[in-house]
Amino acid sequence: MDIEVLGTLAVRENGVSVTPTAPKPRQVLALLALHANQVVPVSALIEELWAGAPPRSARTTLQTYVLQLRALIATALEQGAADGAAGRRNPKDVLVTLPGGYLLNSGGGTSDVREFDRLAGMGYRAMDAGDFPGAARLLRQALSLWSGPAFADVQGGIQLDMETQRLEETRLCALDQRIEADLRIGRHRELLAELTVLVSRYRTHENLHSQFMLALHRSGRRSEALDVYQRLRGTLVRELGLEPSGALRRLQRSILMAGPETPVAAETGSDRLVRVG
Repeated sequence: MDIEVLGTLAVRENGVSVTPTAPKPRQVLALLALHANQVVPVSALIEELWAGAPPRSARTTLQTYVLQLRALIATALEQGAADGAAGRRNPKDVLVTLPGGYLLNSGGGTSDVREFDRLAGMGYRAMDAGDFPGAARLLRQALSLWSGPAFADVQGGIQLDMETQRLEETRLCALDQRIEADLRIGRHRELLAELTVLVSRYRTHENLHSQFMLALHRSGRRSEALDVYQRLRGTLVRELGLEPSGALRRLQRSILMAGPETPVAAETGSDRLVRVG
């Protein structure tokens, strides 16, 4: 079974789609696919489908959705058998009923989330080892697995919304580190267009703004780098009542005091935002 959730939902058995079109069975499959080879409790599925207000028939209705998914899986398995696919399974081997929940057995197939985690982890280790070209390459490969927001075409409930936010945080972390690696290897000019878009999308994300400031300064555009700081500060004060972190203020001062051609090192640290007033 091949599973993709980093964008639109796509689950295939023997190359045949088993993704339903109806919204609620689609939610069930999305949650099972994300946690493939792990038991997903009935309670989590019910919370996902009915947001804390399940009907009396919730368990029966959930079982109906599971039967619908198994029917799609059966069709895919039959087609695989007709095509001569080895190791034929039956639908209950693929979507397994276990005490307290259900498990989607991928049978050793692919998962874009699992591959993303593997590549990103290798990229982080390369960063720690000082292999910035390798880190940039690995993290770029990891990020290429994303075709859009996770579960982009699934009407999510409480569980999927939480998972979507978690996955977005992992994507942002990988993106941040990939940009950092690119800065370390002197790709500041190549980053300018991408960072222009990113700081517009993530208007209060300090690290992306600091990376944009560095890329601009290293490209000989010091005044624009300082403008980025002022725009971010205005947004933080106006919308959150916060001042930029100490690290970002130090970076701003370094750029302000440096000549246009003077290298400025990136500042890192865990300085918290300072509240205004």
